[in-house]
Amino acid sequence: MEKTLNRIHPVSDPEAVYFLQVSWEKDLGAGFGITLTDGECAWTGTVSEAEISREASDMEMNREKYVEELKKALILGEESAGKYNFAISRDEENAVCHFSYERNLKDGSFRLGSLKLQKVSSPAEVVRELIGYCLDCLGRLQVKNEHLQKENERLFSDWSDVEKRLEKCVEAKEDLEADLYNRFILVLNEKKAKIRNLQKLLNEAKQYAADTECTRESVATTQMATGQENDYDGSTEEESENLAWSSLPSAPERNDSILGSPDVINTTPRRKRRQRPVKPAGTGAKMATYETEMPAKEKELRVSSIYSELLRKTFVKEENHTRILWVGT
Repeated sequence: MEKTLNRIHPVSDPEAVYFLQVSWEKDLGAGFGITLTDGECAWTGTVSEAEISREASDMEMNREKYVEELKKALILGEESAGKYNFAISRDEENAVCHFSYERNLKDGSFRLGSLKLQKVSSPAEVVRELIGYCLDCLGRLQVKNEHLQKENERLFSDWSDVEKRLEKCVEAKEDLEADLYNRFILVLNEKKAKIRNLQKLLNEAKQYAADTECTRESVATTQMATGQENDYDGSTEEESENLAWSSLPSAPERNDSILGSPDVINTTPRRKRRQRPVKPAGTGAKMATYETEMPAKEKELRVSSIYSELLRKTFVKEENHTRILWVGT
């Protein structure tokens, strides 16, 4: 059987103190007993399961909810103080005591239940039982308190060990962070040095490319100017042919010279002016740009091929002149 003991103050006399003991089997909804005393007199009574069901039905309340209200009013006691009121009335001989309990609301209150308690013939025995119950509860609380104290000491010891381990972990973490930071500084400085070297090499390469480009442009400009001077200073193709015919000896002299001399072809190159075709507008600028952008080796190959072609044409003309002379003789 379970029991609870609470201290209550009736509404009719708030200064008076009563002790209310409630006892029940398994569940409060199956019925419970009440013992009430003021230290001099004692009253007792019981509430059956049927009466609980009838009270819930009269208030049109769910039975489970009604049982919960009874627990809050009769068992929790001071924890629910101010939410529930108790009314106690006795007759002149204190033979009967009417006990009722109510739930406070904002605009009033409603009665949860009431019962008639009968006077106990030996109130001293009831007070003795209540004192014994209080001592038993105190003993259980002391044992529980000791158990909780030991548990608290164990947890405190564990907490101290964890705190020490945590301090060691923090120190190790700080050391590791310092080591990693120092390594990171070294790696970062190396990367910065590499970047500076690469930037220096890149700037040198850009400067070399710019200088090379300027050199190529100056060489191309010089070659173009030299070519133009040679073209204007050289004789025309007609002038070269007239000069060749005028320099030839007369027919008999040519015949004798040719017969008396071995068959050697004069390979001395003759200067020949290239024909300047009429170029459309803008062609000269494009050719100048092309020649400026042309690499030096390609320009040398081109000059060599032009010079070879001039020699070949000169040799062909000399051979034709020689054949004409032979035919004439």
